[in-house]
Amino acid sequence: MQNANTRHTDFIIMADGEMWFEGILFPNVFKPEILRDIGDNFVVKNDDTIIVTYPKSGTNWLIEIVSLIYSKGDPQQIQTEPAWERSPWIESNIGYEILLNQCGPRNYTTHLPIQLFPKTFFSSKAKVIYLIRNPRDVLVSGYFFFKELSIVKTPDKLQEYFELFLKGSVAYGSWFEHIRGWLSMREKKDFLLLSYEELKENTRSTVEKICEFLEKKLKPEEIDLVLKYSSFKYMKENQLSSNKQMIDHFKNKNLTFTRKGVTGDWKNHFTVAQAEVFDKIYRERMAGYPPKLFPWEDS
Repeated sequence: MQNANTRHTDFIIMADGEMWFEGILFPNVFKPEILRDIGDNFVVKNDDTIIVTYPKSGTNWLIEIVSLIYSKGDPQQIQTEPAWERSPWIESNIGYEILLNQCGPRNYTTHLPIQLFPKTFFSSKAKVIYLIRNPRDVLVSGYFFFKELSIVKTPDKLQEYFELFLKGSVAYGSWFEHIRGWLSMREKKDFLLLSYEELKENTRSTVEKICEFLEKKLKPEEIDLVLKYSSFKYMKENQLSSNKQMIDHFKNKNLTFTRKGVTGDWKNHFTVAQAEVFDKIYRERMAGYPPKLFPWEDS
């Protein structure tokens, strides 16, 4: 990072426009002063509901599910209000402003690693839903998504992105560090750990688990509506289910946030050598964690 042209004690803007904050790469439209203010001054309230994910782990799907749980399956809100207003990204310029001026219970989203999250969170009773996904699928999905964005520098070749991902030199930093940081909260009463894989495999029971965590009692027919309107098919058709406020940053204006919605797609893209390298590093970085936390371990 010797070619930086703008420096501060906690952020570096590279000559090519990349923005690093506290050693983590962020989309270059983000503002370091907002990221700094989030950690130091943002007040997390006891009645906040926060969706936390590493990028490309099923974030928009979970936003849709939580929105529909709160509406008891009524699709009116998801059909009239975009996802980024229903559950603003706290680290985004627009989302931060919305949340600062929002009264009452707030539902918001973040990809932030735990060390950059608001300090006030740790003394609050806010509810966090943390959704994880097989990092191999995260890598592949992130590659196809980020290389179509102008706000994150992404190599054209998968092998190059593969190497950057394992080093943590991709948007929002290391998957391994993100997971390890947030998993430190997994025994807390107000923290719900979910996986994309279990959400795909047992959608209804996982939605029921979220309802219980959020203390929302839905009737079976209301659960049916949640499942219907949060389905992959419906979300592909509903333009407000994606963060279309980012359209100006898409190289391909037809890009969507819901590419395939499957598990195991990495097997179609990894070479045998890549799979072996990834497995070795994965075992080293995730040593000490019980395999039952990660359903992809059995796949």
